Amino acid sequence: MSIRTQETVVNDQFGPQAASYLASAVHARGEDLQSLREIIGHRPDALALDLGCGGGHVAFLLAPRVRQVTAYDLSPAMVEVTRAEAQNRGFTNLRAQQGVVEQLPFADAAFDVVVSRYSTHHWHDVGAGLREARRVLKPGGTAVFMDVVAPGRPLLDTWLQSLELLRDPSHVRNYSLAEWHGMLSTAGFGAATARCYRVVLGFQPWIERMNTPADHVTSIRALQSSAPADVIRHFDIQRDGTFTVDSMLMSMTG
Repeated sequence: MSIRTQETVVNDQFGPQAASYLASAVHARGEDLQSLREIIGHRPDALALDLGCGGGHVAFLLAPRVRQVTAYDLSPAMVEVTRAEAQNRGFTNLRAQQGVVEQLPFADAAFDVVVSRYSTHHWHDVGAGLREARRVLKPGGTAVFMDVVAPGRPLLDTWLQSLELLRDPSHVRNYSLAEWHGMLSTAGFGAATARCYRVVLGFQPWIERMNTPADHVTSIRALQSSAPADVIRHFDIQRDGTFTVDSMLMSMTG
C-alpha cells in the first residue's frame, strides 16, 4: 500500500474533478453567497484573498467589488480552471496561485479581505491555516469563513463524517459552530457573527462531483437505509439518497 500525504490525497481527488466544481450548482449559488455580497459591498481599493478557491466562485464574486483578488488553492487543476474562467469572464484583476494554507506566501497584513468557502474541512491543520489567514489580514480587515458544519451532537456528527469520508477520502472534518468560535478566537480573530443555512445535496450530483467509487456509493446508501430516526429527520434523508446539511457563514474583523 502506498503512503500518501493529505495534500496528495486532496490533489488526487480534486485534480480530475476541477471542471465539475466550476459547474456545480451547490458551489455557484447559495444564500451564503448573497450574504457575502452584502458583507463585502464595493471596496474599489481593497485587496482580497480567496483561500481554497476551488472552482473560483467566491473569487468571481469578489473580482468586480475589489481592486484585486488572489484565488489560492492546493490543487493546480483548480487553479488552472479558475484562471481560465477568470479570463473568459474578463476579470483582469484576478490572479490564481497554487499553495498550502498552512504556509501562505504572502506578507503580514497583505489583504483587506480574506474569504474561504467549502474548503476548511479539507485542511490538514485547520488551526495553522486560520492563524495564517489572520496573519495576512490587515488590522480592521474583514474575514469571512463559510463551510458545512457538524450538528454538534455525537450521533449526528458521526453519521455526517462517515458519509463525507466514504464519498471523499480527502475529507478531514466538519466542525461545529462552537468549535469554529473557539478556533477563530485562538487564531486571533475578533468576535465572529454567525449566519446559518440549510443546504440540500442532491445525491447523484454529490457523488458524481467527486467521482465516488461504486462500492463506496453502495456503502453510503447502506448507511442511509439503516440510519436511526434522529439521523433521518435531521438530515432529511430522501429515498434517492438526497439529504440536507447545516452550513454557516462567520464574519469578523481582524
